[in-house]
Amino acid sequence: MRNEHRNYLLKLRSAFNRARGIPVEVDLGPYRRAVERIHAQRRDRGLERLSDEGLRRASLDLAERLKSGFPPEKATEEAFAFVDEAARRTLGLVPHDAQLVAGLAMCGRKIAELPTGEGKTLAAVFPASLFAMTGRGVHILTFNDYLARRDAAWMGPVYRLLGLNVGSVQEGMATADKRKAYASDVTYATAREAGFDLLRDGLAYDPADLVHRPFHAALVDEADSILIDEARIPLVIAGLAGRSDQDARRLASLARGFVPGRDYGTDDEKRNVFLTDAGLDRAEGLLRSGNLYAPENEPLLAALHCALHAEALLCRDVDYIVRDGRIEIVDEFTGRVMAKRHWPDGLQAAVEAKENVGRKSEGRVLGSITFQYFFRLYPRLCGMTATAVPSAAEFKAFYGLSVAAVPPHRPCIRMDHPDMVFTHKEAKLRVLVREIATARAAGRPTLVGTLSVRESEELAAALAEAGVGCEVLNAKNDEVEAGVIARAGRPGAVTISTNMAGRGTDIKLGGETEQERERVIALGGLYVIGTNRHESLRIDRQLRGRAGRQGDPGSSRFFISLEDELFERYGLRDKFFEGHRLEKQSGAVDTPAVRRDIIHAQRVIEGQNFDIRKTLEKYSSVVETQRQIVGRWRDFVLTPEGGPGEIGIRDPDLRARGLARFDREEFDKLERRVTLFHADRLWADHLAGLQDIRESIHLVSVGGREPAYEFQKAAAEAFAGLEERISGAVAATIDSLVDREGPVDLDAEGLKGPSSTWTYLVSDEQFGWGVGLLKGSQIGFTAVSAGVYGPLFVFALIVNRLLGRKKRAG
Repeated sequence: MRNEHRNYLLKLRSAFNRARGIPVEVDLGPYRRAVERIHAQRRDRGLERLSDEGLRRASLDLAERLKSGFPPEKATEEAFAFVDEAARRTLGLVPHDAQLVAGLAMCGRKIAELPTGEGKTLAAVFPASLFAMTGRGVHILTFNDYLARRDAAWMGPVYRLLGLNVGSVQEGMATADKRKAYASDVTYATAREAGFDLLRDGLAYDPADLVHRPFHAALVDEADSILIDEARIPLVIAGLAGRSDQDARRLASLARGFVPGRDYGTDDEKRNVFLTDAGLDRAEGLLRSGNLYAPENEPLLAALHCALHAEALLCRDVDYIVRDGRIEIVDEFTGRVMAKRHWPDGLQAAVEAKENVGRKSEGRVLGSITFQYFFRLYPRLCGMTATAVPSAAEFKAFYGLSVAAVPPHRPCIRMDHPDMVFTHKEAKLRVLVREIATARAAGRPTLVGTLSVRESEELAAALAEAGVGCEVLNAKNDEVEAGVIARAGRPGAVTISTNMAGRGTDIKLGGETEQERERVIALGGLYVIGTNRHESLRIDRQLRGRAGRQGDPGSSRFFISLEDELFERYGLRDKFFEGHRLEKQSGAVDTPAVRRDIIHAQRVIEGQNFDIRKTLEKYSSVVETQRQIVGRWRDFVLTPEGGPGEIGIRDPDLRARGLARFDREEFDKLERRVTLFHADRLWADHLAGLQDIRESIHLVSVGGREPAYEFQKAAAEAFAGLEERISGAVAATIDSLVDREGPVDLDAEGLKGPSSTWTYLVSDEQFGWGVGLLKGSQIGFTAVSAGVYGPLFVFALIVNRLLGRKKRAG
């Protein structure tokens, strides 16, 4: 009776969610009935009695049916039964029902929310095997190379027993090895490297240089981080180009000497910087530039603002670290170094000059795609994470994916204690050190999640002063992450970590011995402490989820102060003091209303950031449509059965002259190479032009027009003549080659790709560092204002200040 009542409530809740447009599936009854049929399949077909060869034959028979057109939806339970048996034999693991339910949800093209520690790695094998049996391959996209390599090796025996092959892609692999890995039935790779390989394929001059085959299915691990947090971030491939920068070091020195408040100011959220009149006069005097607002000085003015932004708003060991003579950007969500991440070129140069490290130009952009559009290239897309429900609306809006909330197979007994809120940081730190020392003295392992590298080191120093030893894990030593996290569950261990906190790595209570495990369990399990609330409640949940895995005990608590980054950035500190009539005090503020308002503020900020992401998507959509058109042109030219087609030679007389000068095979090769060369060159010119448009389009807001619409219109007009320009350039080159005598060396003629390329990601957004203002806006900031203000918002400020200056001068 109790189960029937519970099922009824779940159905009612699901219906309520649908009525309100909430894309979260909580009624898992259909999945549970399917799980029962999977167990029946395994039992009734006697799979446990089959030899390994017999199980492989049965799996291969199913694969043949699927390749012949049998619908995968009708083969799900049979395939899952085979995977279940294979996992038991090869790994010694008995899949539990929560893993099967998650796998079924992913087969239904959903995001499965499976709590931390429930075995997502094995759960992914079920849908991956079904997708792979169709013969078209599946990509399992993970967070880093280590996880891709580990999971491919760990789960490989399951796939191989079923007659499937598995490969993993690693950064720096040879082209032939990558092609082989992508040709596997199941390929583990990072989303980043798979995307970069797509861009590299887009520059190939020979089909033999391609590594990807047509996309079929992708399963995204840590889906919230990859599909949401990194969704808009462009992956860029660049080549050598004669590009020059402003004198960044001279401007860095000048910015270092400017006085805050006198020479420049910042907005309330410290996300944008602007010159005061005194600062402007001083800059013009020191630079001897004359009027910095003169059109010819616009590049210098932009570079000066970058230098000020780098000096005043970007902090070493918070926003970035300096390691091995390089600037490495730190992800605010994970605390990890973001590999191959650059700020837009001007700001990157300014930070490198500020820290006096060598400059490496990004060069000429040859191709780009955002993660969001990369994932949309897969006909089948699904994923899994422990924190999907808070981002359900975004999954639905951007990918059309619903969320299935799968409860753990063992109830979570973790205790999530109320926040301890302090009026100032010193009071928080004092109580925090005492709390950690008490836990360590009792022998209880403690994992402390901090916001930045600097904070993790300051807390470690405070603990050392108090005689409490600890291990520190942050972006400076992220290569030891797995080992540090693996030791974090030992008795008395104190681990200070940025938000990286070992996602994908298990924290074993007590370490390796059962006796120590029982000791830690008796003490209450792992104690997780957060030292800050974050912009997203989802990030807080991720940290809490490090404790209480698979039914283990554990507890969590956040220690926060009203001087923390969240409150400073959004101007909330004074509002809380005034709204709740607070006074500075040494103890915690034990007021439930304060805690409620903090959570409410986080939800408002989450909604605001969602609106900003939707607005920024308008900018990238038109560019992506154009990229796909050029990509189809290129693919048609590249493939042996294709030809230059509409963008090649259209003049029949020129074609006739070419065929008279060269034999058909030689002329075909020549026309393909020339067409690819000019398509790539002019597409790169087009991207550079769009970048210029982006960097100035927001000035139209001064005239009351909507920048996103104006950008789309300008981009469409710029693209309209691209096909004609490519055809004209191809005809001109072919015409010059036809008139020459003797053999033609295409490489000597310069008709080849760039001599070297490199890949990177543009940090924050592709629209420039000014978008940081959007992320740091006040609580009431709406999607409308996100459209009006935005990329390089500083130029609008420049215009306003210029108008004000003229008025005063008049």
